[in-house]
Amino acid sequence: MGLFSMFKSDSGAAMTPHKAFACSLIYCMGADGEMDPEEVGHLLSVLGGESSGGGIGVGANNRALLDSAVRYCRQNRFENFLAEAAPLLTDAQKLCILTNMVDSAMSDGQAEIQEQELIGKAQQAFGISDEQFRPFFEVILMKNDRTVFTNANHPNNQPGFQVRLNGLAA
Repeated sequence: MGLFSMFKSDSGAAMTPHKAFACSLIYCMGADGEMDPEEVGHLLSVLGGESSGGGIGVGANNRALLDSAVRYCRQNRFENFLAEAAPLLTDAQKLCILTNMVDSAMSDGQAEIQEQELIGKAQQAFGISDEQFRPFFEVILMKNDRTVFTNANHPNNQPGFQVRLNGLAA
């Protein structure tokens, strides 16, 4: 035990569902080797709070959460995180994490292959089937497809097109 061991400690080291949420987004953001401004913006918006300057940022209540999550992600592989976090999460928390991971990955216009693989690993570790997740996934894709405003020939802008989830018209 040396003096540097103090830097490894994390007073908020215990994994919690909220910390798992923050960690999952950090892992997703870094999956492709870069953190795009859109991804950072998504993280800050879902963690909530305002910065002292009045702009969007991480408020004091979530600053400690973000700092703890960043330290955790630097020290642990994603697979270890999944093994630790999955048993702590309810189905609702797992779906919330997965939908936010997809939304973060899509925030810059497309999910890179590394982000897709990471989300797939989380989905598998959480025990969420494609069938269960598909409606949520489709809504996120629709939410992030802004070409419906700029492409008059977009298939979803064609006469008779209806948005459907699980066979139900919305």
